Amino acid sequence: MKEILREIGMIARALDSISNIEFKEYDLARGQYLYLVRIVENPGIIQEKLAEMIKVDRTTAARAVKKLEINGFIKKKNDEQNQKIKKLFPTEKGEQVNHFIRRENDHSDKVALAGLSDQEVESLYYLLQRVRKNIEIDWEYVKKGNKRDY
Repeated sequence: MKEILREIGMIARALDSISNIEFKEYDLARGQYLYLVRIVENPGIIQEKLAEMIKVDRTTAARAVKKLEINGFIKKKNDEQNQKIKKLFPTEKGEQVNHFIRRENDHSDKVALAGLSDQEVESLYYLLQRVRKNIEIDWEYVKKGNKRDY
């Protein structure tokens, strides 16, 4: 069997490394750009949903959100119905940095997909979504404390 997940991992790590280097000038620490982009895309999201979206545990998400808040990229607001719920919103600074992140993402997409036809890009996208959905089943299962049977 081909080492498909190894290839996906190498691509993800290379892109993450590039992003971390390029976003350092904006005071975005390792991987925080992922959280900021999702908050900009989903203003008012709660931290638990953000963690699920990015596929990290709640503690990891809490640390990243706290750093984004301290550095002025996001703000927390109480939910009007339930004061215990904190909703996350981008600040003006977060919105501005997001524009740079989006440009970097568009450039990385262009570089990564160079030489592929529109049909190949569509097929790749569809297939990767199927792979992600397959993995999400195990992710949910293991996250609940279960063990996979190999």
